[in-house]
Amino acid sequence: MTIEPLLKYMSNYIDLTSDEVVFLESKITVRKYLKGQYIVQQGDICKFSCFVLSGCTKTFYMDGEGQEHILMFSIEDWWTSDMGSFITQTPADFNIQCLENSELVMFSYDIIEDLYREIPKLERFFRQIIEKAFVASQKRIVRNFSLSAKDQYLYFRDQYPLIEQRIPQYMIASYLGITKEFLSKIKSQLILEQ
Repeated sequence: MTIEPLLKYMSNYIDLTSDEVVFLESKITVRKYLKGQYIVQQGDICKFSCFVLSGCTKTFYMDGEGQEHILMFSIEDWWTSDMGSFITQTPADFNIQCLENSELVMFSYDIIEDLYREIPKLERFFRQIIEKAFVASQKRIVRNFSLSAKDQYLYFRDQYPLIEQRIPQYMIASYLGITKEFLSKIKSQLILEQ
């Protein structure tokens, strides 16, 4: 098992000693999922916070009419979890499903608590990534209120070019809160403007 991408990611925030790395490796799980498999489903308790080593996932809410509302995608070096469920250990509001075969480093709730006790700087690390996720979520809400669908798509395309190449257009439309037909119209309009 190689968690090198995770260690590299962590080094942007904290410095771990070789002993701390060995302890960390002894506590985490690396798991492979097949395309289409769920990491967590609505109503289940989210037992893991996951770092994506390879692959792509989507986090979505399924409404009463069976309509999918995509909140986020996660690719390599990103995190995925139903944070509300994970932190409170209550039923999940969201589903997380693999869009590709994926390999994840999985931190269980209990293991994270052990890691905080044994390697206190990890508490700072997880606080910082949760803060970043919170800020990104807040900014997305503001964009949804303030930008046109076209501008939201342009922002998505500019910020996440690697994701756009890997997922179907109807999922991008769901993420943007528009129909796939409207997204096609936006893309056609952008081509004409070039």
